[in-house]
Amino acid sequence: MRVLIMSDMEGVSGIVVWEQVNGGAPMYEEGRRLYTEEINAAIRGAKRAGATEIVAVDCHGAGGGWTFNSYIPELLDPDCEWVAHHTWSRYTELFEKGCDAALFVGMHARANTPDGVLCHTISTTTWRNLFFNQDLVGETGINAALCGHYGVPVLLVTGDEATCNEARDLIGDGLTTVAVKKGLSRYSARQIPPIRARKMIEEGAARALQNLRATKPYVPARPTTITIELSTVDSASEFRGRHNVELVEPLKVISRGKDWLEAWNNFWKF
Repeated sequence: MRVLIMSDMEGVSGIVVWEQVNGGAPMYEEGRRLYTEEINAAIRGAKRAGATEIVAVDCHGAGGGWTFNSYIPELLDPDCEWVAHHTWSRYTELFEKGCDAALFVGMHARANTPDGVLCHTISTTTWRNLFFNQDLVGETGINAALCGHYGVPVLLVTGDEATCNEARDLIGDGLTTVAVKKGLSRYSARQIPPIRARKMIEEGAARALQNLRATKPYVPARPTTITIELSTVDSASEFRGRHNVELVEPLKVISRGKDWLEAWNNFWKF
């Protein structure tokens, strides 16, 4: 069984402020340790479920040389391989080989979620809302759509309660979720101590992989329309002149494609 782990940092137990997730900040090294150990917990659970190949992808943009490069290598479980510093939402090698399931660890809620710890969608300042057809999505939805394009189901999502609810609404009730904290605001949370949170993630991963058909791959209806509602008018300039991309309002950009990936490619860099 081949398993892909896609991970972010903001949804990890113990993390509540940007200083813990921004490369070079004084609290970042603590955040990296917390992050890496939650990845290890998911790896242990996947191994218990019978995974024979596990690839973990660092999807956290920490800035500078730390971008998509926040795992602490010497702490990683030796039974995985990991992808570092690859363009976000563009790692597809395991999908092309034949991947059985995806696990999402440390995810955060979409932009402007009142109880979403460190909530945002891709950019903390540029993207206000993102829609795949009529589905309002965040980064969980983007990653799920990438998996779904290759027929791969997402079976586990971990993060705060708001993220788990968002993921379940999008992917379905068969999704296993593990909430390691409850957001009280964007920068505060009631949290489960990391040691217990890791055990919960391990158990959740092992349980989720018992049934590879518990969820269906998330595939937005075809043809696909992707809409971005921007935060500021100056952000619109980066979308002007792109193929099949239309600026329909000063703060609204639409991309159309025969399927989700074609529409997404109009927006997102390689």
